[in-house]
Amino acid sequence: MEIPPLYPALDALNAHSHAEAVADFRQCCGATTWAEAMAAGRPYDGPHFVHLLADTVLDRLAREDWLEAFAAHPRIGKRHADAASDNPTEWSEQEQAGMADANASVRDRLAAGNEEYFERFGYIFLICATGRTAEEMLAALEKRLQHEPDLELGVASAQQRLITHLRLDKLLAP
Repeated sequence: MEIPPLYPALDALNAHSHAEAVADFRQCCGATTWAEAMAAGRPYDGPHFVHLLADTVLDRLAREDWLEAFAAHPRIGKRHADAASDNPTEWSEQEQAGMADANASVRDRLAAGNEEYFERFGYIFLICATGRTAEEMLAALEKRLQHEPDLELGVASAQQRLITHLRLDKLLAP
């Protein structure tokens, strides 16, 4: 009797070329520096090692890396990122499922808030949208517009970290 592999998706990721692995990791976080480091960290013995290195590398990212990661996401309420993105549209759509039932007023306020946020901070409003309603995302946006720029970069980076780990779980799912 043959024993099936314990982590088939991870085994496949470990077997990919460096370029393929970078592309795989960019689905999780759009920062090239992060994806390159993650690809160089292979082979991984288990998913927990992927998550551990992910945090280690995220802790070392520079402001420019975070901005590159943020730019790979669509704005809340949009289907596609403004910048060229390796992130699968279906992941963004799944993550923003709370927008499906949003009324026109909430959508309009989110669109206006997204513009104001971009003008204030120079990057898109980023939130881990999984499990959140449109109203919750709007409330978070309105609150975060009051932040000082340094604080907000930290908050947005923390949201990117959450998204990265959720997407790593999707990437490594059997």
